[in-house]
Amino acid sequence: MVKRLDYGAFMEKFSLQLSPSQHQLPLSGLTFAVKDIFDIEGYVTGFGNPDWARTHSASTSTAPAVMDLLTAGATCLGKTVMDEMAYCMYGVNKHYGTPTNPCAPDRVPGGSSSGSAVAVAAKLVDFSLGTDTGASVRVPASYCGILGFRPSLGAVSTVGVLPMSQSYDTVGWFARDPKILNRIGRVLLHLPDVDPIKPSQIIIAEDCFRLSTIPSDRTVQVLVKSIEKLFGAQCVKHAILGDLVKDKVPSLQHFMDKGNEDQVDDIPPSLAALSSAMRLLQRYEFKNYHAKWVTKVNPDFGPGISERIWDAIKATGENIDFCHSVRTELRAALTALLGDHGVLALPTTPGEPPKVQANPATSDIFFSRPFSLLSVAGSSGFCQVSIPLGRYDNVPLAISLVAKHGSDAFLLNLVETLYDTLQETI
Repeated sequence: MVKRLDYGAFMEKFSLQLSPSQHQLPLSGLTFAVKDIFDIEGYVTGFGNPDWARTHSASTSTAPAVMDLLTAGATCLGKTVMDEMAYCMYGVNKHYGTPTNPCAPDRVPGGSSSGSAVAVAAKLVDFSLGTDTGASVRVPASYCGILGFRPSLGAVSTVGVLPMSQSYDTVGWFARDPKILNRIGRVLLHLPDVDPIKPSQIIIAEDCFRLSTIPSDRTVQVLVKSIEKLFGAQCVKHAILGDLVKDKVPSLQHFMDKGNEDQVDDIPPSLAALSSAMRLLQRYEFKNYHAKWVTKVNPDFGPGISERIWDAIKATGENIDFCHSVRTELRAALTALLGDHGVLALPTTPGEPPKVQANPATSDIFFSRPFSLLSVAGSSGFCQVSIPLGRYDNVPLAISLVAKHGSDAFLLNLVETLYDTLQETI
């Protein structure tokens, strides 16, 4: 049941735009919302938690990513609800409420960029900004049935954005329309318009799709038929991603038997280890940046979030060097696999979003399978887009495409080319 006209998406509303230009700007006439992790001059950046907001002053400047959008002619309509300290993919916030998923009101919207995704899915804005460290754009995009883009690591400025885990943090964005998704990318990435390039290969990660609870005729077959129609059957390739990662990322041996207590049996061990390495380094980086504030203030955190944050505060530096080796080896392996214009296809998430009333204590187990998929782009720093594929059992489903680091313009163009054919093939 929708309780508020804004679906509970907004922390606060306002209308922010720069002086109207006499010239047509790239984003003129478009509206957007911003996750409450971005600095906007004159507003407190709340980080999803009232104790954080209470202990911090209003921002004295605006994040460059937000300024780029304003300068390009877009109008910001407010700041959106997020999971506390960006430390969950669930989309639940005990202080400010869980934004209502417009596509499935009984399901969580996904997080931590929950309000930003909901604002777009509910057509309250044309697009929105989020952040994606572990999955915080890709998961809510999938759960809310919209497009979500995680750019290459470092491609968009994170200045003026509160860090969660700085060596993984990215500024991502949501849209309903692939053309708008692409236009946002041109602005944020500071790229000129370029002609689309035909992909050299689109590799189906077969073992990743086997993790999915969704029948393959609703995901893989829709993608394959669309690729064959647009680019020819020779473009479709297949791979067992877990085997490639096992062979090409030897540093993962240090994580094969560590930190996998919640591992689900059918997850390829190398991908489970990849997820463990990513989460270990993210906890360590979170601790280094936020432990002082957390221990001093002892904030009121919601269930599930509290345990996760305090576990991070207790994290040690054990195996951190191997985490960095894993990332270097993975990036090299995937770069060799994909080449300049290759794409890896995998499920964004392997199943449907959980019900709103699900026990948060089970979320780590619930997300162990998604993390094994999401850590591929997260750990490599590659760009990834989540594309909606309609509904299955009355909830949204999605597929993801991953391209090598720096191939953001290529991937955004590909989505725009592929999108209508995918929707027609569903």
